[in-house]
Amino acid sequence: MKADLDAPSAASDAGTAPADTGAEAFRHAPANPVVRHGLMAFGFVMVGLGALGVLLPVVPTTPFLIVAAWAFSRSSERFHRWLYGHPRLGPPLVAWNRHGVIPVTGKVLSVIGMYGSLVLVVLYVATDWVLPAVHFIVITAVAAYILTRPSRVPD
Repeated sequence: MKADLDAPSAASDAGTAPADTGAEAFRHAPANPVVRHGLMAFGFVMVGLGALGVLLPVVPTTPFLIVAAWAFSRSSERFHRWLYGHPRLGPPLVAWNRHGVIPVTGKVLSVIGMYGSLVLVVLYVATDWVLPAVHFIVITAVAAYILTRPSRVPD
């Protein structure tokens, strides 16, 4: 029975995802069961953190779900389909996968968090200017990427 649930379908054999889900294509699970189960466990941890983000406004949801989708796309077609088809967790993944959407709330919280971390590094970690400068350059590049993504699905 388990083999039927995780067996690749015709759509995944062709390297494509079902057109109506907006999911990325399932990649065949690794032959090594340790790697496969490790990726599956990692995916569930990421789903748990993403679900926590639904409840707590300061924890992002979508980045954790994107990582979970990646892990499931390489370990279990069943859970990969489940995640993209989930009524609460699936829509942000589909919006990201189809259109690269990052909601405004996610943009604002991520930029505030990144520059807040810079303040913490300057106040409590850095002993000279090098670390804050590198930190600033990296988070500014990431913030630019985040802020240039669309905020909603196009009409």
